[in-house]
Amino acid sequence: MRHKLGYRKLNKTPEHRKALFKNMLNSLIKYEQIFTTLPKAKELKPKIDKVITIGKKADLNNKKNLFSKLQDKSSVKKVFETFSKRYAARKGGYSRVLRVGFRTGDDAPMAVIELV
Repeated sequence: MRHKLGYRKLNKTPEHRKALFKNMLNSLIKYEQIFTTLPKAKELKPKIDKVITIGKKADLNNKKNLFSKLQDKSSVKKVFETFSKRYAARKGGYSRVLRVGFRTGDDAPMAVIELV
């Protein structure tokens, strides 16, 4: 039974999943839009929303917390300098997932996750 499962495993080990989402978060922050499979995009959406929410309150503790998650100084800098100003008036929902069809080869559902 799949009652009360908190997240998708994506057929990956916990270490692989953590590294995957760290890389996807950094790419999404850098390019502001990425093309991936639908389940990965759906799992990434709450993570990027939490990162931007942390970045809206600029203090040293939040910067250290964000750096421990992202491990990339340029991403942390962009969150605190660019996104905090852009989303100052917005209470949440900083990203959206758009379905874009199916991948040729394995017919996996694809999506674009982008920052609003």
